[in-house]
Amino acid sequence: MEQRAPWILPVIILSQFAGTSLWFAGNAVIGDLQTEWGLLPSSLGYVTSSVQLGFIAGTLFFAFFLISDRFSPRLVFFISSMLGAAANLGIFFLSDGLQSLLIFRFITGFFLAGIYPIGMKIAAGWYKHGLGAALGYLVGALVLGTAFPHLLKSLEYNYEWESVVISVSVISIIGGLLMLIFVPNGPYLSKGTKFNPQAIQIIFKSKALRQAAFGYFGHMWELYTVWTFVPLLLAYYAKEHGDAINIPLWSFWIIAAGAMGCALGGIISKRTGSKPVAFYQLLASGICCVLSPLIFAAPPELFLVFFLFWGVVVAGDSPQFSALVAMSAPKEYVGSALTIVTSVGFLITVFSIQFINSLVGTIEVKYLMLFLLPGPVFGLISLLNGNNQLRSD
Repeated sequence: MEQRAPWILPVIILSQFAGTSLWFAGNAVIGDLQTEWGLLPSSLGYVTSSVQLGFIAGTLFFAFFLISDRFSPRLVFFISSMLGAAANLGIFFLSDGLQSLLIFRFITGFFLAGIYPIGMKIAAGWYKHGLGAALGYLVGALVLGTAFPHLLKSLEYNYEWESVVISVSVISIIGGLLMLIFVPNGPYLSKGTKFNPQAIQIIFKSKALRQAAFGYFGHMWELYTVWTFVPLLLAYYAKEHGDAINIPLWSFWIIAAGAMGCALGGIISKRTGSKPVAFYQLLASGICCVLSPLIFAAPPELFLVFFLFWGVVVAGDSPQFSALVAMSAPKEYVGSALTIVTSVGFLITVFSIQFINSLVGTIEVKYLMLFLLPGPVFGLISLLNGNNQLRSD
């Protein structure tokens, strides 16, 4: 039986939440910045993609130099939380237009590469069994962190955009400190690995790993694009029906619902393994893509329930894909495997977000999410093709 202090997982979860709250800080305040700085509506897609590109650059850097394998991941997490918070504060102290905003969002994304994948590496160091469940809670924390700035923005009477940015940075700093102080290196953490330029080739020799990665890539085509455009979808519905919707608040609830999908999926994975959980949540999310144009004719209660359900399943498969990647990777390169696969997945989100961004104003908003369907379809086919190769737990 695995022995660990009872606070280990809660602290990892809290730290992951705190660090990843940096992710959508720019999205939560973009409406105010569009008004104050005269930014175009398309700036929403550019701000999101800038963070994603920074994250990609960071994960490639971390993977190429095997940062998470050569150094203590808790120290990497701490330093990344500090520097990510500082970059986020740059929006308040140094930015005055779109160009500087995108630069600071890119830098923030770069240091998020030392938070999200490294948090999974830390968890993998403590869990030899039940990794899918542990990652379920961990990615659930990421989802809550991503949604959290929208919640702060919904409290408009207390939180102007400057306060949202500062609050998120402070929370990230606290998360980094908690990880450094309370979470030692786990007993299953692989020892420091020397730099090996052939690491990427070694990692992808595994057919099972490739199949898990392809499933994850299909999932990523959909996930962040749904999160990015949730406020736009809510605003369109409110305008069409003349209903008053607290858009930041409901954006928070819809994105945050994914934490429930991650946590429940993790619990179920203890009985079924990770693969079935990933498959059925991805299937449900694909069905939501198909039904999305029709739901705009529904009454507000049904419309919001539908998007809450979509929020649950669109994110709930993510930790199970990560668990499958971790279990399929060579032991000494688990951290680098998670980093590389995550990097490619986020590159896919940039294309997806910008593709949908280019359609805004060209087709009706209610049809936009139909173009995300190829992602779930590709991911499901990959999982089915991996039936004889991919371990589910």
